[in-house]
Amino acid sequence: MTRHDSVVKPLSRAERKAALLAELEQQRIDILVDSDTLLHASSPLERHWKSVKLPLYAIGGIAALRIARHPGGAMVLGRKALAGYMLFRKLKLLAKVAT
Repeated sequence: MTRHDSVVKPLSRAERKAALLAELEQQRIDILVDSDTLLHASSPLERHWKSVKLPLYAIGGIAALRIARHPGGAMVLGRKALAGYMLFRKLKLLAKVAT
């Protein structure tokens, strides 16, 4: 083995460009395959969402009308929900300190 065999020549600019373009093309192929896999895996969820979407929109519209006509009830409900959440956090902290 001669001294020149152990020295690795750096790649030329054209070789580096070709290598990067090949890597980009492989990444594009990987993205296409992964997106197809994702679409295939999520299709049952998408079908289920389409069957539930219309009733949820109707319920949300009715709730919005009710809140618009009687905003006081929503404020009371919001305050109770916030108080319940704060109580839950305090109890969780207390349980953590007690153990």
